[in-house]
Amino acid sequence: MAEILYVCVRPERGAADAEHASFRRGLGVEELDRLDLVTTPLTEDVLDRHTGFVIGGSPFNVTDTVTTPLQQRVEADLERIAERAASDVASAFFTCFGIGVVTRMLGGELTLAHAESTRAAEIRTTDAAASDPIFGPSAPALRVFTAHKESARRTPPGATLLATNDDCPVQAYRVGDRLYAAQFHPEPSPRDFADRMTFYRNNGYFAADEFDRVSGEVLAARVDGATLLRRFAGLV
Repeated sequence: MAEILYVCVRPERGAADAEHASFRRGLGVEELDRLDLVTTPLTEDVLDRHTGFVIGGSPFNVTDTVTTPLQQRVEADLERIAERAASDVASAFFTCFGIGVVTRMLGGELTLAHAESTRAAEIRTTDAAASDPIFGPSAPALRVFTAHKESARRTPPGATLLATNDDCPVQAYRVGDRLYAAQFHPEPSPRDFADRMTFYRNNGYFAADEFDRVSGEVLAARVDGATLLRRFAGLV
């Protein structure tokens, strides 16, 4: 199997380490290369060594009115990966914050109107997803973890909508054959997601005083987003 690179955009080291482990398990690989964009800029040799990329979430938001030079550089590096995948040079699966970067790159519009709280949510595959090798086998629906403040207002130009639900119309899309972007988190198990909550207890994804209730609901949930990553790994 070709080498896949996990691209981290989380400043919190503990959350980043746990997300890396979640992606490794979700992809079903024994080893998973890692690049922490918050500390190490993307270089051409890293791009050339990998034909598959999975991009994790982040407390960053593309719609932030004020962004730091670090966030601006991180977003520019993510666009380089997205452009490579859109050109069929590599395969990439962007999640959460990453779909915002890809949507803006494609000329799409982002909104705060379709935020989703920390929970397990059902998403529906579209008719166009029926022939997609990653989302098609999960038709007509699957359950995944969500927690986001911004999202694409509508499917951006040049993209094919693959999954949706009533709360967030653009849950996932594909550009060409090798660029995937998902608003949700496909990689974590319930335990992984509950543990991640501890790092973002005061970030507005859920009420801090509701931590125990939300964590309990997360732990009791059944999700199958990791099946998407296993299919992605098989195509890289």
